[in-house]
Amino acid sequence: MIPFLRILGIETSCDETAAAVVERDAEGHSRILSDVVLSQLDEHSAYGGVVPEIAARAHVEALDELIEQALKRANVSLDEVDAIAATSGPGLIGGLIVGLMTGKAIAKAAGKPLYAVNHLEGHALTARLTDGLSFPYLMLLVSGGHTQLILVRGVGEYERWGTTIDDALGEAFDKTAKLLGLPYPGGPAVERMARDGNPNRFAFPRPLVGEARLDFSFSGLKTAVRQAAQDIAPLSDQDVADICASFQKAISRTLKDRIGRGLQRFKTEFPEATGPSTGEKPALVVAGGVAANLELRATLQALCDKNGFRFIAPPLSLCTDNAVMIAWAGLERMATGAAPDPLDVQPRSRWPLDSNAETLIGFGKRGAKA
Repeated sequence: MIPFLRILGIETSCDETAAAVVERDAEGHSRILSDVVLSQLDEHSAYGGVVPEIAARAHVEALDELIEQALKRANVSLDEVDAIAATSGPGLIGGLIVGLMTGKAIAKAAGKPLYAVNHLEGHALTARLTDGLSFPYLMLLVSGGHTQLILVRGVGEYERWGTTIDDALGEAFDKTAKLLGLPYPGGPAVERMARDGNPNRFAFPRPLVGEARLDFSFSGLKTAVRQAAQDIAPLSDQDVADICASFQKAISRTLKDRIGRGLQRFKTEFPEATGPSTGEKPALVVAGGVAANLELRATLQALCDKNGFRFIAPPLSLCTDNAVMIAWAGLERMATGAAPDPLDVQPRSRWPLDSNAETLIGFGKRGAKA
């Protein structure tokens, strides 16, 4: 039987500095003892995006104190922690170095095993922490840096079914917002404006809709938004709202087609997991900052209802970057008996979950244009 385990998690892959303590009992039940996150939004907002050097310096300044807070809020000492888990990639290399080196130092000084965690694996396994989900299931990861549809077979077993061939969805939202003069981060700003807009005013393209492959493309949609804005400039507030609503509708319809095909493929490949005898519906998990968009959530919920799937969206605090998911991924690896990582493990700015998949943008592996 798996013993009781407790782990300290560290996350510094982008512009959130985070630390958390999570525990897991012998039956696999979990408890979040602390979750501390410091956002760098104010530091980067003036630049319209994340500045890597500013992010790395902010991590250096804040991380030690956040780790102390996480331990204090969990009411545990470092001696009472069984292991250290730190994000090792993918992400901004400066931030990864800060978090991983800190994790190594703590592991060395305290004599604890170190688990170098793939940030994407943290997202992939979060639903098992929040909902006790069984394998296999599908995950849609939609963030500023990633748009992927991934089959989650088990801990360490991932198969990429689709990825963006150009921009990530979060990036498309941010660039559209910047084009329209909206504040950073762009996703929430576009969603707010879209509430008062006419989603039928502009017939924006829906890239790759109808194609059998499950990849995504958003650069053409972004170009169409730019052209529409230029054609009617100068823009009124209503123009901006209508563009945002039409843009969001195009995204929603694109996801409906792409993910709908993914659900059908899952049914075909895993009939034993989708039949009435299972007693539980198969699941689609959504993670990443873009998962906060209410229209996109509603689209995916309706799609899952239609196809007999459970739609699982972890709490927003666990969809965006956080250390809870890193700690949990470390616990999942420990529970399988996986060996810890050596202290000379290196951070990786690109680190795909599916190392056998073709190199494409959004894949997490360096390529011609990664």
